[in-house]
Amino acid sequence: MARTFGEMGIREIQTGLAAKEFSAAEVARGTFERIGEADGAVHAFLETTEELALDAAARIDAAVAEGRLAEMGPLAGVPVGYKDNLNLTGAHTTCSSNMLRDYVSPYTATCVEKTLRAGALPIGKLNMDEFAFGGSTETSAFGPTFNPWDVERVPGGSSGGSAAAVAAGFVPVSLGSDTGGSIRQPGSFCGLVAVKPTYGVVSRYGVVAFGSSLDQVGPFARSVEDAAFALNALSGRDELDCTSQPCDVDFTANLAEGARGMKIGIVPAFMEAAGLAPEVRAKVEEAATVLQDMGAELVEVELPHAQAAMSAYYVLGPCEAFSNLARFDSVRYGYCDPGHKDLASQYEASRAKGFGPEARRRIMLGSYLLSAGVYDKYYYPAQQVRTLITRDYAAAFEKVDVILSPVAPTTAFKIGEICDPTEMYLADMFTISINIAGNGGLSFPVGLGADTGLPVGVQIIAPPFKDKNMFRAAAALEQHYGPAPVAPDFADGKVGA
Repeated sequence: MARTFGEMGIREIQTGLAAKEFSAAEVARGTFERIGEADGAVHAFLETTEELALDAAARIDAAVAEGRLAEMGPLAGVPVGYKDNLNLTGAHTTCSSNMLRDYVSPYTATCVEKTLRAGALPIGKLNMDEFAFGGSTETSAFGPTFNPWDVERVPGGSSGGSAAAVAAGFVPVSLGSDTGGSIRQPGSFCGLVAVKPTYGVVSRYGVVAFGSSLDQVGPFARSVEDAAFALNALSGRDELDCTSQPCDVDFTANLAEGARGMKIGIVPAFMEAAGLAPEVRAKVEEAATVLQDMGAELVEVELPHAQAAMSAYYVLGPCEAFSNLARFDSVRYGYCDPGHKDLASQYEASRAKGFGPEARRRIMLGSYLLSAGVYDKYYYPAQQVRTLITRDYAAAFEKVDVILSPVAPTTAFKIGEICDPTEMYLADMFTISINIAGNGGLSFPVGLGADTGLPVGVQIIAPPFKDKNMFRAAAALEQHYGPAPVAPDFADGKVGA
C-alpha cells in the first residue's frame, strides 16, 4: 500500500498540492479514512472534526486553483490534531475527564487558531491524561492510548494521544501541552521530535490550565523541519495572554548550519542518576559523540539544585492545579450530580464523581499545601527553589549553547506496569526542571534502545527565547539519525488495511 497522507512531511504534502497530484479535500478524506481503519488499535483520537477539516480544505483548494498556495501559511493543507485541553469552537473539549464529558467549546484557543490561520486542516481532538495529570495517558476517563511501537505499552503522557497520532502516521503534526514533561516524555516514548518552547513563546489563552506558570503548548512531528514550521505558526505575542511574548523568529532559519562551533553542555549528575536505564544512557552518550564528531565541543556543566526540582514541582503543580480546578463547580459548566437538595452536597458529589482518582489526589494535595500553617513551610520554599534552579540554568548557559540530557529514565513501560503514583512521577525526573526555569526543551529520537528495542529520545535544552539553538542541534543530529519513522506496524497502511 502507498504511503498515507499522515506519513508525509509538510513539504511533501504542499509539493503535491501545488503540482495538483491530489487536492486538500483528498488529504482530509484520506486522513479520516486512515484514522477509521487503524485508530482502534491506538485510541489516539477522542473526536474527529470532518466538517471543519473539509471547510479548511476547500479554502486551500481554492487557493491552489488561484495560484496562492504559498500565501496560505506554513501549515497549508497539513492535517493537524489537537490535545483535548485545547479549545476548538464547535468541538468537545473534555480534558479526558467525566467532568467535561459533554462540554462543547464556544471559542478557540489562540494556538489552535494560529494553526488554522496557517492553513492547517483540523482533524480532531486527541486523548490525554485527565486534566493533564499523569505520565502515561492511562488516567483518561475514556480509556488509555496505546503506543504504536508496541500496543501493550504506554505512549507516555499526558500528551499521549498527540504523540501516538503522529507515531502511527495518522497526522504529520499534532499539538500537546507540557507542564513537567508532557510533550517531551511521550515524544521520547513514541520516537518523535517533540518541542516544549520557552514559556511565553506560545499563547496559553484557551488552554485548559494545569499549572499556569508551568504550562506551554508545543508541536509533535517526525522531522525537525516540520516541528520548526509548526512552531513558526504557533509563536508570538497574544493580547489575550499577558505572559506571551513577541517572538519574531524563523525557527527553520539555522537548520542547515550544523553543530560545528556549538558548545554542548553535559550534566554529570543527570548521566549518573539512579534509575537511568543503561540503554538510555548509552544513547545519550552516543548522541553527544555524534555532535562532537560534527565539530561541537562537549562541556560539563553543573545544575546544583536540579535534584530539588521534583520536590518543588510537586508543590507548585498541585497548588496551581487546585486553584485552576476550583472553577469546576457543577453550576456554570461540568458534570452536575442530580438529586441534591442543597448546593454544598451537589458540589461535593459532582466533584467526587466528575474527577478521576489522580485529579482528586492533586486537588487534595494542593488544598493541603495552600492551607494556613502549611503554605509557609512548603509553597514559599518551593518558589525559592524555583529561583535557584533558574539561576543554575542561567549560569550554565553562560558556558554553553544547549544542554544535552536524557528525556526519560527508561523507554516506554507496559500498560498497568506502574501503579504507584510516586514511581510514575519519577518518569519526569529529567524534564521538570526545564518547566520550573521556563527554558525551551526538545526531545529528538536517536534510535532504539539496545535492550528493549523501543524508541529513545535525547533532550536538548536551550536558554530562554533561544529555542533556535535547540533546533539547530536537533537538525545536526537528524543529519546522522534521519527523520523519525512511522512505527513499523503502522507504516504503509499496515494496520487496518
